[in-house]
Amino acid sequence: MIIKPSASWHTRSTLSRLAHILERTGLALVGAACGLFVAEVGRFIEVIGSGEVVFAMIIYGATGFYLGIDLPQVPADYRMHLPLWRGLGNSADMVELLTAAGTFITSVTAITSVSSIILGETVRPRTAGIICLSWAIGATMQIAAGVIARIELGRAVKMAKLALFSR
Repeated sequence: MIIKPSASWHTRSTLSRLAHILERTGLALVGAACGLFVAEVGRFIEVIGSGEVVFAMIIYGATGFYLGIDLPQVPADYRMHLPLWRGLGNSADMVELLTAAGTFITSVTAITSVSSIILGETVRPRTAGIICLSWAIGATMQIAAGVIARIELGRAVKMAKLALFSR
């Protein structure tokens, strides 16, 4: 059983902080690898031919996995917005779905890219374009979910401080 720490960053032990940093760095490296694999397949389209574009894809993939996979949790007493749809959940659930879908899409495109590289298959330019576009959409979903979650966390902390000072 994996234990998820409920303590804030400032109250965690040095070992817990180190473990968190290593985990996030590892996730960023996985995202960078996904970007690299997709960029290799993307060379069949003329947009991805330069080293700068490949480097940008690596950085974008790393950012997506760094921000999107480890979403910060809002305090338990913080009330999120009203449910978006009856019975389907609230905005926190929607952010979780956004990052999960983004992670799934980027992973599928990376697996598709790696398999075509290993099997030595030549990808048609149109297929390569679809793979690259799908990867970019997935990585963007991860980044958006990470940013939204951090904005919500900032609001929650601000509201908690206001409630504390208003007592």
